[in-house]
Amino acid sequence: MFNMVRLGIFAGGVLFGTAGIKILTSRDAKKVYTNCTAAVLRAKDSVMETVTNVREECSDILADAKEINEKRAAEEEDEMIADAWKEPVSDEEDDLPDDEETDDSSEN
Repeated sequence: MFNMVRLGIFAGGVLFGTAGIKILTSRDAKKVYTNCTAAVLRAKDSVMETVTNVREECSDILADAKEINEKRAAEEEDEMIADAWKEPVSDEEDDLPDDEETDDSSEN
């Protein structure tokens, strides 16, 4: 009895597998596969177009950011030059540290 159940399950599996293969290889199934593949290709083209647009926008953003940084750097450099011209030139004695000044005074 147990062997008959196993044999029935095996036969059902073979029948189901054979029917499945027939269904999967039928003309109708091939039409479905073809239509699905065409839809996937259209979606791929749409995604690639979007990716291209995003890349172009990112390139524009990067170029604008570099331009802004270059302008800032030039402005900072101009400010440093202007500040350098405004500062008075100090005497050499003012530039000496306190230790050297005290050494000179102890020698007298």
